[in-house]
Amino acid sequence: MDGRPTYYEFFAGGGMARAGLGEGWRCFFANDFDRKKAESYRANWGGDELHIGDVREISTAQLPGRADLVWASFPCQDLSLAGAGAGLKGERSGTFWPFWDLMKALRQEGRAPSMIVLENVCGALTSHGGKDFIEICAALAKERYRFGALVIDAALFVPQSRPRLFIVAVREDVAIPISLAIRHGAAQGDETDFGLRQAARRKVFHTRALMAAHEKLPRKLRDNWLWWDLPAPLQRNATLLDVIEEAPCDVAWHSAAETQALIAMMSDVNLAKIAEAKRAGQKMAGALYRRTRYQNGVKIQRAEARFDDVAGCLRTPAGGSSRQYALIVDKGRVRSRLMSARETARLMGLPEDYLLPATYSDAYHLTGDGVVVPVVRHIAASLLEPALNACSVQAAA
Repeated sequence: MDGRPTYYEFFAGGGMARAGLGEGWRCFFANDFDRKKAESYRANWGGDELHIGDVREISTAQLPGRADLVWASFPCQDLSLAGAGAGLKGERSGTFWPFWDLMKALRQEGRAPSMIVLENVCGALTSHGGKDFIEICAALAKERYRFGALVIDAALFVPQSRPRLFIVAVREDVAIPISLAIRHGAAQGDETDFGLRQAARRKVFHTRALMAAHEKLPRKLRDNWLWWDLPAPLQRNATLLDVIEEAPCDVAWHSAAETQALIAMMSDVNLAKIAEAKRAGQKMAGALYRRTRYQNGVKIQRAEARFDDVAGCLRTPAGGSSRQYALIVDKGRVRSRLMSARETARLMGLPEDYLLPATYSDAYHLTGDGVVVPVVRHIAASLLEPALNACSVQAAA
């Protein structure tokens, strides 16, 4: 008998949540409507559990068994600061609701999952003045889940700045050890253990934006709130320079003139970053995005660089978003080119043997729209697995 915990993976993309959960978990069902992403999922994980199609057309009859966990990285476009602001009423981010209809139907059938993780951009905290976040929390509470949230920046694990919101919900009958979470209002005023833990959480995973969103929750919803208490990860070892290839197969280094054209698009602030990297006296890796900025009321193209040992947040190259460039400064010389597909996969924490789509554009779209693998692993190892293990021990007692 396979005793591994089980899960459904919605909005699965190329299976990055599956990669993070690892072989210690068993996938019962996976879904995505994007056929190109689904091809990558099938190439890496097989297609037995995979259903390609719109979440609106899935029924509970297609979901086998009772999953311990449901992971849903639902679309972020309408919640993103770069989006049109439609929020949960938007065509893409609004697919949360048909997904949630499935969760409600599972509860009516007595198959409600023990835990649910919802992953999205941090804009989900402030979209529509915080009302979208309140709606998500209200939906969880109505289906008898307790919940809390974490803001985790992938830069703690990989050399990419990518803060994301993770809402972790637990069915109300699942006992959560005090070592994993503290209920809202519990031990208030305790200046010893609780106070120290709360201060540490605020610094790492409970940002000001999250705290502000929590304060906006109606009192009834705050009664369902859990302050998840995850440890900070070990210090990251990988650097941006480790990610960059000298001879990628899918992109070429720019000519000196092309690199100079990018530099000519920089403001004085960004030119100073280039000059400082040259003065460092060692090989430096940086990243660059081309962005549209306003100057004296006129739109102009700017090239914005960073040399803080992390790449900017990968984005899907659509709707005006640009692809990210790699910069290398060595012995006074500056080289530039687009990030390669494999480099973007490394920035997402995918293993070297992960099979990427054949075309550069499809590979970039896949990685730019995923969840960072080591972040999923940290949540699983620090929270999901201990919670389920405690639940199993309690059931056996």
